[in-house]
Amino acid sequence: MRPTKRLRAALFTAATLAAALVAPVLSSRATAAEPIRIGELNSYKAQAAFLDPYRKGMELALKEINAAGGVIGRPLELVSRDDGGNPGDAVRVATELLTRDKVDLLTGTFLSHVGLAVSDLAKRRKVFFLAAEPLTDKLTWSDGNRYTFRLRPSTYMQVAMLMPEAVKANRKRWAIVYPNYEYGQSAAETFKRLLKAAQPDVEFVAEQATPLGKIDAGPVAQAIADAKPDAVFNVLFAADLARFVREANTRRALEGTFVVSLLSGEPEYLDPLKEEAPIGWVVTGYPWYAITIPAHQAFLDAYRAAYDDYPRLGSIVGYATIKSIAAGIAKAGSTDTEKLVDAFQGLEVNGPFGPFVYRASDHQATLGAFVGTLAVKHGRGIMLDPVYIDGASVLPSDAEVSKLRPAAN
Repeated sequence: MRPTKRLRAALFTAATLAAALVAPVLSSRATAAEPIRIGELNSYKAQAAFLDPYRKGMELALKEINAAGGVIGRPLELVSRDDGGNPGDAVRVATELLTRDKVDLLTGTFLSHVGLAVSDLAKRRKVFFLAAEPLTDKLTWSDGNRYTFRLRPSTYMQVAMLMPEAVKANRKRWAIVYPNYEYGQSAAETFKRLLKAAQPDVEFVAEQATPLGKIDAGPVAQAIADAKPDAVFNVLFAADLARFVREANTRRALEGTFVVSLLSGEPEYLDPLKEEAPIGWVVTGYPWYAITIPAHQAFLDAYRAAYDDYPRLGSIVGYATIKSIAAGIAKAGSTDTEKLVDAFQGLEVNGPFGPFVYRASDHQATLGAFVGTLAVKHGRGIMLDPVYIDGASVLPSDAEVSKLRPAAN
């Protein structure tokens, strides 16, 4: 029997009313499930040795966070782009992430001058930016701003970690070799200043500033040897470091010379040297095979299970970057830029090296690094007797920071 017109009308009205009542609920659920989009840019082609493991570290953190329900009821989604390894391309890419991809915040960058360019963009556009890797002191001090935070220990922090060994060596004639761009310049200036303050009679007898990625290693090693230093501070990394070490070994340019070196204990740069690793150098690095911290063991097990490989320092940086962003959003209860900035000031994060904090005074994380001495074992370079140096122990006080970044906020 067919329903009457009156009955059909009543059924239609009921259905319409039910749909109207259900729609807001469905809409609310859909909104809650919308991903939080993280805009990430980095020099993937130019610095693959560090950034391939970094990407894996990010992916591992994303999987863990999303498997646990995401953040504030929403999954995290990573939108990654290559920044071309130069400031101009990086600013363009970051702008596209914001305007075209509609990301909620920015993170990443590797090279210091690229990080500074994106930081300036974040300041102008008032968007949150977590610099994962750039090490220049300018990022959180002289050029610091409300919207930029940094994860990794800065050049100042890592030089300060090496300074006790440099002072203890009590060498008078020092040579310095560094890549001639913001990171290298910053590290060299900090080293000279801190060592001179601790040892006023020190002399800097040679300074080799080399083009990034294009070192002419033979003449550089020979120039240092000709200056007859009794100690060297090295800031080279990646392929430049490998070329320099091999030429120095061939020429015996550093025989009997005490060397302190930034980053040279990181597997990305140490492993390719194999048995040519420079024995006796005091370095900052990541001895993943010798760390007994429980949080690191859990990270190491998860990383190996996911990738059937051991982590590099880039893996730690990528993982801690995403964990930091998730912790900040959870604390803020929102992706709103101003709320996120406020949440990151004083934010505590649990990372593979244990808990660390983003300082309110300069937006620098207190994540530390390991200091040890290089040796060769079973045909590969390792760090002997590594000691973890907490980043908080080498940072200036809040009162000092107020002078270092007077106009940041």
